[in-house]
Formats: sequence, structure tokens, C-alpha cells
Amino acid sequence: MAGLAVVTMVRDDAFFLDIWLRHYGGMVGRENLYIVNHGRGEGVARQAAGCNVIGIPGDPHPNFDMKRWRLLNNLVGGLRGYYDWVIVGDVDELVVLDPASGQSLTDFLVAQPQRRVLTPLGLEVIHRIDIEQDPVRDRVLGPRRHVRPAPHYSKPCVISLGTKIARGGHFTQADKLVTPENLYLFHLKFCDFDAYSEAMDRRNAVTAEIGTGIKDTAIGRHWFATERGEDRAIFEGFAALRMEEGFDMEPLRRKMHRSWQPRGDSGYWQFDRPDYDTQYRLPDRFNGAF
Repeated sequence: MAGLAVVTMVRDDAFFLDIWLRHYGGMVGRENLYIVNHGRGEGVARQAAGCNVIGIPGDPHPNFDMKRWRLLNNLVGGLRGYYDWVIVGDVDELVVLDPASGQSLTDFLVAQPQRRVLTPLGLEVIHRIDIEQDPVRDRVLGPRRHVRPAPHYSKPCVISLGTKIARGGHFTQADKLVTPENLYLFHLKFCDFDAYSEAMDRRNAVTAEIGTGIKDTAIGRHWFATERGEDRAIFEGFAALRMEEGFDMEPLRRKMHRSWQPRGDSGYWQFDRPDYDTQYRLPDRFNGAF
């Protein structure tokens, strides 16, 4: 079998898709990337030329996220018959191996035992607009150097096991938690102020077109204009997060393992996902990682 496939679903997110394509395309080649083109956008098709692009209808639907993860679940399950590992996630999420490991992500995965689900530690890249003036161009890390812990994005997304993934990708039915020391998932939603505002405008337009309220949809609350808040105030608030010294993530991983338990009687497994009021400055070795 081939080594690694990467799967995402996208609609009109050119900024994040460009970053995603550079990161994973350079790693495994576009022929091993699978992009569900929600709405069959011509821009996405052009941008993703050389990838495996699957066009689907883009009609708004209150159960959008439920339908999306049903499709992604089945796509990942099918690809597992042809690949040793499959990474699945949103287009603004990137799995990254710490450069300190001295390995590429693909070499790292080759050395891992099969029939596992790996859970990278979630870190959210934040744009400190008070001190980071340079725009994001061909690389995010460099112009952006700050992250906050994001347990919500510590997702079981690196898969070599037949398992069911919950809506949103936050849980699976794999009962063993594997959190490799050097493996991270970087969430990019807040990596650039201008890109954030543009993305939120598009998402608010989608929920407005659906025409139902938060309680009547299977879409994240953040897609709704009523939950958005004031964009600049959100980014200015990042400066107030307490700066931690160093970059020791092991205490966060230990908390994940200590709280590991079944998610009720759903068949899924989970760890606690507390909100942290801290931030870290990334070590220089991460510059240019994506």
C-alpha cells in the first residue's frame, strides 16, 4: 500500500486551501490529496489541479456538518484499503511533526505500528496584531509566532484503524489514546486578522441562506453572525493571554491521558477539553514549517 493520503472538504476558502496544498502537496504529492469540493467551486477546482477533487452539490442544509462527516467517514474508510495512513480534517488544520524530531511526517508514520489512531496535540496559531505586523504570504510560521493550547483541536485525525469518527472529527470509537510526543495539529482560524474576517463573512452568509437558528442546525455556533462578536476585539484579546515560558507540552498531554474515558454510551472515547488562558511563543525551529 501507499504511505499517506490526506482528506479535506472545502468551499471557497482559497486562503486556507493554498496553505493546505503547500503543506501536504509538498509532503506526499498532490496525487495523494483528496479534496471534497462542496458546491463544485471553479476556483477550488483550479487551485487544486492535480489533486483528487470530488465535486458535490452545495445546497445549504441545516444538517450540513452531519452530512459532511458521514461522507468523510466513508471516504477515509475506503482509502484505508489503499493507504497505510489517512489524515482527515478541516482545511484550516495542519498536522505537523516538531522539527526537533529530525524526521519528516511521512518517515515518522512509516515507523509507527499499524492499526492505530494518533491524536496530535492541538495548538491554535494566533495573530498578535499588537506586535505582528507582517502579512502571511508563502509561510504562516515566521510572520506568526504565537500559539495557545487548543484541546478542542487535539483531534484523533491520523488514522490507520477501521473506526468511526464523530461529527466535527473530535472523537473516534478507538479505545486507545495515542499522543506522540512531537506531533501537533495547528489550527489556523485565527492566524491572520484579514483572513479571519473574510472567512467569517462567508460562513455567516451560509447560515443566513439556510435560514434556521442555532438549535435547528448541525453546524458549529461560530458560523452564526449572532455568535461572532467583534472581530478586532477578539484579536486584541490575545495579548491578555498569560505567556508561558519555554515550550513544554507534555503536561497537556498527561492531562489528556488522565481524563481519558468513554463518552457516555455513544461508543466514542474522549478526554477533557478545558479552556486555557495561556499562550506560548513558538521556538525558532518551527519557522517556515508551513
